Amino acid sequence: MIRTTREALQQTTLGGDDEAYRLIRFPAGAVTVAAGIVAEVGSPFCVMLVDVYEVTLIVSEEAVEEFAGRLHGATIESSRYRLITFDVVLPPGLVGFMAAVSAAVARAGVSILPFGAYSRDHILVRESQYDDAIAALKSLIESA
Repeated sequence: MIRTTREALQQTTLGGDDEAYRLIRFPAGAVTVAAGIVAEVGSPFCVMLVDVYEVTLIVSEEAVEEFAGRLHGATIESSRYRLITFDVVLPPGLVGFMAAVSAAVARAGVSILPFGAYSRDHILVRESQYDDAIAALKSLIESA
């Protein structure tokens, strides 16, 4: 079982896909609309985050085009993002993994959107920064 960030990094492989993702903001009351889109999205990665201020979706660019008719009143971020998955099962109580990842890509000047699933973490980076992020993360993993 993984107990430290170093152990986690030593076991990490980087994954992802070739999709471009978009960030979408809905008003706080649009949970049903956003959930309907998530229910029909065919890609293996999407995010729906609901808070008191807004509903945020992250879906593939293809899904943005497919569901354009349901996006009235939504704000679509113009940047395209790429997914990087840390393919290692992380225990829920692990401290410092995302901090190490964030520090490594920050040193490379890369902005991230981090997401934690039950057992794996993911980040989205702007498409224009993807290669820099991958290089920084490979260096981090190799030095662990």
